[in-house]
Amino acid sequence: MDNTFSTYKIDDRSLIAFIKREIHNLALQIGFSAHRAAETDIIVAELTSNLIKYASGGELLYRAHVENDQNLIEIYCLDNGVGFDNVAKIMNDGYSSSNTLGHGLGSIKRLSNDFQIYSIKNWGCVQYVKICETSEFNPPLLKNVLNYTTIAVNYPGEKLCGDGYYVKHSSKGFQIFVGDGLGHGESANEAVEAAIKVFRQTIEWNPTEVLREIHSKVKKTRGLVATIASVDYKAEVWNICGIGNINTRIYTGLENKTYTAYNGIIGHNIPRTLNSTIVPFKKHQIIVMHSDGLRTRWNLNDLTSIFKQSPGIIAASLFKENIRGTDDATILVGKII
Repeated sequence: MDNTFSTYKIDDRSLIAFIKREIHNLALQIGFSAHRAAETDIIVAELTSNLIKYASGGELLYRAHVENDQNLIEIYCLDNGVGFDNVAKIMNDGYSSSNTLGHGLGSIKRLSNDFQIYSIKNWGCVQYVKICETSEFNPPLLKNVLNYTTIAVNYPGEKLCGDGYYVKHSSKGFQIFVGDGLGHGESANEAVEAAIKVFRQTIEWNPTEVLREIHSKVKKTRGLVATIASVDYKAEVWNICGIGNINTRIYTGLENKTYTAYNGIIGHNIPRTLNSTIVPFKKHQIIVMHSDGLRTRWNLNDLTSIFKQSPGIIAASLFKENIRGTDDATILVGKII
């Protein structure tokens, strides 16, 4: 169990049984009962068969995860199909676009602990499903100011991810780290994990000083690029500093700004002078940070009503449109609440 998602292209009905078996076995491994694993089968079957029937295929991302000491499975289902306008209508039992009984999405909603759909006509659809060990479990709402979700996938064929992320909370504020080890695979993973270890343990708060400390302690690794975004509640500001190509953007309403990182490689060569960018910290801001596994030419304003969606749906929508498929990819989306 780790933080990365496994990903499968679903373009043929013959793959459905394979994916069901993979996720079924995963459910049993993390402690699901046979009954709950069977309910998970139904959810997976509905998601994947809908991909084939209505979108001529798509992509399924899934992982085992721990939340509030509860083992769970998370699934994202992405497609470029015709989409639809009225999400509330299609979630009702009995609704069907193909003259069937119309229980598919209703079944997913009943059997899952969280089910979200976002769609735009002629753009496609993003679906999110959370399945906990018991169908009655409802995780408590987090009291943190930052509500965030991260989607991370490995370079195709690799077992380890060369990207990494970590979020620290304290009474003073919070700090976000997103990093990308050079290349991919084991050596890249070693570099980013070494950086995360320093980030977790440091008492420094200023991103520039944290980056210097990481630089001094990862010199035996391949090296990495990284950005740190810190929020000080009392000062009501963001401090943002990065070295290398981690893309960082903050939306305040419809306006957004991208923060340019310094050139360099942490662990090898970094600038002598580092300064944080200071940004006002406000409620309802959205921060997006991602590695170069995603293209950078995107704009949330192009996605209808996306600002109303959860961080997970926002992350998955950007992932769907911008994944390169030629490297590890990580995208973190946070909402200030």
